[in-house]
Amino acid sequence: MTGHINGKLNWERLGKSGPPMVFIHPNPLDHSCWLYQMAHFSTWFRCIGIDLPGYGRSPTATTGLTMADVAGACWEAVDESSAEPAILVGLSVGSNVVLHMAQQQPRRTLAMIHSGCSYRPVKDFATKRVREYTEQGAAFRRQHTYEVLSPAFGQTRLARYFSDVFIERNPSYDVQTIIEMFRALGRPDPDWLFDIPCPMLIITGSEDNSHAAAFDLKAKVGGCELVTIEGAGHACNMEQPWLWDEHALRFLKERGLLAET
Repeated sequence: MTGHINGKLNWERLGKSGPPMVFIHPNPLDHSCWLYQMAHFSTWFRCIGIDLPGYGRSPTATTGLTMADVAGACWEAVDESSAEPAILVGLSVGSNVVLHMAQQQPRRTLAMIHSGCSYRPVKDFATKRVREYTEQGAAFRRQHTYEVLSPAFGQTRLARYFSDVFIERNPSYDVQTIIEMFRALGRPDPDWLFDIPCPMLIITGSEDNSHAAAFDLKAKVGGCELVTIEGAGHACNMEQPWLWDEHALRFLKERGLLAET
């Protein structure tokens, strides 16, 4: 069991065959934010959606939590389903987790797909989130949920539905663990984290506050691909799943990772 996490992470799987495809969610959502992709990609892959510490049905974490701890716990969750090499997919904090996962087990990482991602030498946003959750507690999750969506999508009934689903799960969320997650995320990233051992795709929304910093991540990594979904926000996979999936499937096919059905 990984240090600073009080038990095994919760995970769910769709798909009975194919290589593992691991989905890591953003703050303040849970693994169900990948519902479109897990349902679709289960045609070719065993899709594994993992709840980060303090989210969904996953256990709490203690002071001193690191992103390496979280990455190790995610690999342990994958191990419960498969020991094979995997495709890693991350959104926002999930993107950072995926980078750590790839460094921990590079030979087991076939490819990475990142969304809502960025390179930020100074992570002021994490300090801001710690303050907001400390002052407002779980009540802040409603506002935070809308902040990962573009303004236009945030006005739709579908956005309200998504927000309601996540907020209904507040009783199973642990605010102190969410704070510890942001503290861990807020620490500076070592340069070796960006020495990428596999093909990497960045999918960014034009209305994402991290959009410009996604190009900084591309420059930091070097050799990866970046595509933009116009009009989409931070959670572009939820707002325009048809385009997100199209980009991801083309990327995987071009690298020989998508088997014919």
